[in-house]
Amino acid sequence: METRKKDGTWPSAQLHVMNNNMSEEDEDFKGQPGICGLTNLGNTCFMNSALQCLSNVPQLTEYFLNNCYLEELNFRNPLGMKGEIAEAYADLVKQAWSGHHRSIVPHVFKNKVGHFASQFLGYQQHDSQELLSFLLDGLHEDLNRVKKKEYVELCDAAGRPDQEVAQEAWQNHKRRNDSVIVDTFHGLFKSTLVCPDCGNVSVTFDPFCYLSVPLPISHKRVLEVFFIPMDPRRKPEQHRLVVPKKGKISDLCVALSKHTGISPERMMVADVFSHRFYKLYQLEEPLSSILDRDDIFVYEVSGRIEAIEGSREDIVVPVYLRERTPARDYNNSYYGLMLFGHPLLVSVPRDRFTWEGLYNVLMYRLSRYVTKPNSDDEDDGDEKEDDEEDKDDVPGPSTGGSLRDPEPEQAGPSSGVTNRCPFLLDNCLGTSQWPPRRRRKQLFTLQTVNSNGTSDRTTSPEEVHAQPYIAIDWEPEMKKRYYDEVEAEGYVKHDCVGYVMKKAPVRLQECIELFTTVETLEKENPWYCPSCKQHQLATKKLDLWMLPEILIIHLKRFSYTKFSREKLDTLVEFPIRDLDFSEFVIQPQNESNPELYKYDLIAVSNHYGGMRDGHYTTFACNKDSGQWHYFDDNSVSPVNENQIESKAAYVLFYQRQDVARRLLSPAGSSGAPASPACSSPPSSEFMDVN
Repeated sequence: METRKKDGTWPSAQLHVMNNNMSEEDEDFKGQPGICGLTNLGNTCFMNSALQCLSNVPQLTEYFLNNCYLEELNFRNPLGMKGEIAEAYADLVKQAWSGHHRSIVPHVFKNKVGHFASQFLGYQQHDSQELLSFLLDGLHEDLNRVKKKEYVELCDAAGRPDQEVAQEAWQNHKRRNDSVIVDTFHGLFKSTLVCPDCGNVSVTFDPFCYLSVPLPISHKRVLEVFFIPMDPRRKPEQHRLVVPKKGKISDLCVALSKHTGISPERMMVADVFSHRFYKLYQLEEPLSSILDRDDIFVYEVSGRIEAIEGSREDIVVPVYLRERTPARDYNNSYYGLMLFGHPLLVSVPRDRFTWEGLYNVLMYRLSRYVTKPNSDDEDDGDEKEDDEEDKDDVPGPSTGGSLRDPEPEQAGPSSGVTNRCPFLLDNCLGTSQWPPRRRRKQLFTLQTVNSNGTSDRTTSPEEVHAQPYIAIDWEPEMKKRYYDEVEAEGYVKHDCVGYVMKKAPVRLQECIELFTTVETLEKENPWYCPSCKQHQLATKKLDLWMLPEILIIHLKRFSYTKFSREKLDTLVEFPIRDLDFSEFVIQPQNESNPELYKYDLIAVSNHYGGMRDGHYTTFACNKDSGQWHYFDDNSVSPVNENQIESKAAYVLFYQRQDVARRLLSPAGSSGAPASPACSSPPSSEFMDVN
């Protein structure tokens, strides 16, 4: 954000003045041309990184330093930017390679980019590869030698030889696009589409400016879960599971079964959030719906939540823990109750499916951290109450201590032996709250609630007919006396928690192989088959036909899915020298000149950080000295070659070896620039950027 000063001027205008002053101050400074930093104007490290990479492309920089661009500026191109981007970039290159500046302020260039590409206006963080794509396209159109583009009809191969079709496609491309950018960065793809229905094959040849190669993505993911056994003596267990990324909840249960010995059929998976069940998962649901930040609990059960009439299976009851808070003047009862602890899924036998039976089952399940009252605490009552209870098999709901008006009395069993349980808990238990009458001291009361843990179950029609949840309501004094919070929160770590899934490094060649692998088009991007006359999910294969002088390889580190976005921090091993593309180029090769397919690295754009924030830097090899440097905004330091390869590598710039040899010859340059492969000075002088 930029704030206007009191005198009415803007800080950005002052930066331009600083740029001019810097030029005057640095007139006496004499340094290595090209070893010049770029000031960060505010989240512009992405722009600085892209500019430093492009600035260290030898033939492009020589093109601007020798003013060759002046004769080729295209001011009338409707697709261009009236030559302004080319002029702004030329001015920047001349300053950086003058040798008179330690760093410069790219304020004018930033304004030009923002003027012609509104997405780069302001000072938000952006992607260096996106800016690089815009800049190469802008420079191409500003320097296009074709002043008037003719209409060219794209032709399919139609069974003709590849050599003929490729030559025709490249000539058609050059009839409309002819610039130093095309000469330096453009290559040719072969694209093959096959219709799955009729088998029609479509072959086209398309130009490219850079390769966006995917990284091999692991088909496994690691999930941390808590396993809650039915045995109350056992503490919850933390497990770290390796599961398939595109698997189902059932795969998670199978993986956990290998650790616990419990059958997957006896497991229920839940997402617990804020002391309640945020979601109860079905076995067929995809694992992609579970995010890494979710708290996943897996409960051992011996029945089902959906009670089936006539079935003898246990019924699984969701149970919440609540504590009564000091009385407040609210109409709704649940405002006086606070959820705490972890919820439970409790298996209740059908013959014990009464309020008293449920109380006893819960006392058993909570026995590890809930102390039973001793005989001195019990209130035995009197014989009169016993006689009255024997006569009255239909106890009414408790009104004493209730924070809400009870529901109308319904006939309900006093024991689970003489009465058959219907399907839903409300019908089975008769009342919404228990105990109805006290013969001995009860530690807590039970009440039916909705899935949010509140007592109001009539908010929606769906809730009325759904299986109700049960809340265990504690009085503060009783909870303090009988409930051990430390023990309740205790858990043990399984041996698997120490497991860390190592990400094996991948070779750059593997990424290129993946790029040229046959793939099926997605539903959102079908292909219109001219034979079938309809859109088809065809198979597509890309092959490399002709490679450019400078090959830009963009590593697709940012992954986007329906449920998540992530940055892949896989280490990609890329060679500094002799990257051989001969196995990937399908055009008949010139075996007498292998340099046409071998490349040396000249620059790397790095991205550190995650999806929402990060920092861009650059490694680049100086075309004159052959020395590698690390560019971090306005800071520049020499580095060793062994520091270049890292998990941060994002965009790679490779120079074809025959071009490097041509530039080294006396005819190619007035000086004698060293090869990027030349040796580095002693390591003691270098900064460790890793």
